Amino acid sequence: MKFYFVEPEVAGGLGSHTKMDSSAHPPVIHSLHYELEGWQGDALIESFPAFVITEAASQELVQAGLTGMNLAPVEVTKSEQFVDLYPDRVLPMFVWLRPIGTLAADDFSCAADGRLVVSERALEVLTMVRIDHASVVPFQAG
Repeated sequence: MKFYFVEPEVAGGLGSHTKMDSSAHPPVIHSLHYELEGWQGDALIESFPAFVITEAASQELVQAGLTGMNLAPVEVTKSEQFVDLYPDRVLPMFVWLRPIGTLAADDFSCAADGRLVVSERALEVLTMVRIDHASVVPFQAG
């Protein structure tokens, strides 16, 4: 099976309510707050070392039976800049996509540097739900 690095759109950053241990690399997040600053509409977004996905897209991942992921609650807020740029934009519900799989074996995993690695199967679903602003390059194990 083929695998890919997926670097999603960075639509904001870790918010002030995020609880994490930054003594490790990549940092370990215990609870996630994502603050949007601008968002081009992709279903999957990130702010190192966390990935956030729309709830509707996460359901597509679950229905496809993809492995190596855990879905958890996330607090998503709009920054002042976001409100200025998009005063009437209604946001979808989001969830925290936590890659927990074995590298180059499960559909979702993370490389040692924290980058997201997905299987060809997972990439097909992500492309279907829209990741137009993500960078996708082949992953080479070893």
